[in-house]
Amino acid sequence: MPNAKLKHYLHLHLLVFIAGFTAILGELITIGSLELVWYRMAIAGVLMFVYIKIIKLNIKITKKAFLQFSVAGIIIALHWITFFEAINQANVSIALAMFSSGAFFASFIEPIFFKRRILGYEILFGIIVIFGVFLITSSEMSYLNGIILGLLSALFSTLFAVINGRFIERYNATIISFYEFISGVLFLTAFILLSGTRFNAEFFKLSNSDWIYLFILASVCTAYAFIGAVEVMRYISPFTVILSYNLEPIYGIALALILFPETEKMSPQFYIGAILVIVTVLFDAVFKNYKRRKGKTHKITD
Repeated sequence: MPNAKLKHYLHLHLLVFIAGFTAILGELITIGSLELVWYRMAIAGVLMFVYIKIIKLNIKITKKAFLQFSVAGIIIALHWITFFEAINQANVSIALAMFSSGAFFASFIEPIFFKRRILGYEILFGIIVIFGVFLITSSEMSYLNGIILGLLSALFSTLFAVINGRFIERYNATIISFYEFISGVLFLTAFILLSGTRFNAEFFKLSNSDWIYLFILASVCTAYAFIGAVEVMRYISPFTVILSYNLEPIYGIALALILFPETEKMSPQFYIGAILVIVTVLFDAVFKNYKRRKGKTHKITD
């Protein structure tokens, strides 16, 4: 049995590594962020539909549910667009460092959605995250546009995670994801058409390397990663999964330094700020788990 447990832990960290590799693909793909996200969601949606057919999953939902999933699909599309554009405007390290600030936004968004008060330690952790972001910003002012886009990406990601947290209580995770991908594609299609771009031969004329990277992004880093994350939660606690995914920026920044040393080498102050943000996020997750378990213990003894 220990070997089986180890296999699931290795699978989990493979998924986190894949999540970090997403930013690398964003650097390698040469098309614009809007087009990149359209291709990602379209290909992932098709692959998800094939998976649904294979497992014979009933995907009928109400109109109300479809509208709710559509809002979430638009939010995840905006998250991905701002994330990849942050990479274009700055680099992988900046985008991932800003993305890790999502826990700060969650401290203020979760109480609104779940109708609870803001906790004192969340405010403290939020202040530390703000200080870490300040260190990064003050040392890398030339990447200001990328920093702002990265923060917006973290905000959209947090909104998406909180909204999905409500959906998962009532709906199958695969169905949620499928309709979010489809609605995201519809939203982006309308946006692209309104911007004056046409879905002609030129739009689909990509380099061979872009097609390969896009397929890896949509299949391995999106469809497989999502299904894998749901599967691994059958064997590993949600807390461990969430904590492990907080390591995504570390994997991504390390990969970027190895693959793109010329553009990814940052100032010492950047790494101090990034470490401060990431460590605070990890500590926040550990502290919340401790409070949750302590609360359960009190309920049992009471």
